[in-house]
Amino acid sequence: MKVKMILPALTEAESPFWRPIKYSLFPPLGLATLAAYLSPDDEIDLQDQHVEKLRLDDQPDLVIIQVYITNAYRAYKIADHYRQKGCYVILGGLHATSLPDEAAPHADTIFLGPGEETFPAFLLDFKNKRPQKIYKSSVRTLEKIPPIRRDLIKRNLYLVPNSIVVTRGCPHHCTFCYKDAFFEGGKGFYTQRVDDALAEIDRLPGKHLYFLDDHLLGDVRFSGALFEGMQGMSRVFQGAATIDSILRGNLIEKAADAGLRSLFVGFETFSPANLKQSNKRQNLEKDYVKAVNRLHSLGIMINGSFVFGLDDNDKDVFKRTVDWGVNNGLTTSTYHVLTPYPGTALYKSMEMQRRIKTTNWDLYDTRNVVYETMGLTAAELQAGYWWAYKEFYSWNNIFKASQMHDSTKHKLKHFIYSGGWKKFESVWNFLIKNWKSEQYAARS
Repeated sequence: MKVKMILPALTEAESPFWRPIKYSLFPPLGLATLAAYLSPDDEIDLQDQHVEKLRLDDQPDLVIIQVYITNAYRAYKIADHYRQKGCYVILGGLHATSLPDEAAPHADTIFLGPGEETFPAFLLDFKNKRPQKIYKSSVRTLEKIPPIRRDLIKRNLYLVPNSIVVTRGCPHHCTFCYKDAFFEGGKGFYTQRVDDALAEIDRLPGKHLYFLDDHLLGDVRFSGALFEGMQGMSRVFQGAATIDSILRGNLIEKAADAGLRSLFVGFETFSPANLKQSNKRQNLEKDYVKAVNRLHSLGIMINGSFVFGLDDNDKDVFKRTVDWGVNNGLTTSTYHVLTPYPGTALYKSMEMQRRIKTTNWDLYDTRNVVYETMGLTAAELQAGYWWAYKEFYSWNNIFKASQMHDSTKHKLKHFIYSGGWKKFESVWNFLIKNWKSEQYAARS
């Protein structure tokens, strides 16, 4: 059987703000995970449109497309193209799960939620010529899942090809997060067996790992055992975690000993009212500065995540947030305009209040204002978002933030990393675009 697996490019990946350095960082693993359930005899072509030119002139038997919100229209167009050619088309992913009635007309079958249980069931039905229209995940386990088909990933097209996921979901329930919609109907957070996770790590060549887990430290017992098992592997890795998990026990020290060198941390907001509005209770009454200092004492770089546009925000929120990040020596900051994704509690609440201004999913990229704001005008929110990025990554603030570290080594590392990441981004983008063009030409 000929199988085509497609991750269509996000809309922002083709906008004037396209950042190849961001979209080329690591390979997503969703499709390669499902591919492990296919037969070794199947002819599989896995394409990530972010890093390669999509080929649509083929005639596969089965087409599997992963749908995110800002690639939804492109995904539907690709799906319609293949269905017109007589191919059997599957749609799944976050957006298809959130809006199944929207996705269904473009597919022969749609998948709701994770696919580790439902995809093998579909393949059996498909083989017996009785596939169902909808498969909905209810059993949630990572026990005995087959190894990811990493042979299908074009490693040379990514900056950090060793991406890995050892858990699913997150134990928390923030109102703006897609996670609850995707995992509805079953467990919202679960892990691999430690031995299986370590075996997957052992399969990966090189030194650097990129954990894509929503919350790598979300299960203390699992994470502690994982980090202990990684001792002596000489790995360097990055991941994501919460303030609460950084401050709790000695788990972050175990992570650092295992090779954690960079952490994405969801600070989001300094306002208790906004934390309550977002149901981000894991951050309430937590000492952000203490968490930052603990990470810095372990030599861990911090990528801080912040959300603008929550109802308790005022015009000073942008300067306060940037100043706090600089004064506390954050290496990088990621800013977001609050985005009410369909299927989330935030979307349902704003829909009831008639605050949703558009359902053009191309605009739901955390850069555009798609709802009726409070406290700030839409124009103020949009302008403040772009100002924050420009200000945080000014040479003056990069230098100032680097000086907040105690050792000369960490001061220099901060300055080089932060400066090299943003101030020379146009150079990186030029090099990556040309490199990818050469790679594509060599394969053509």
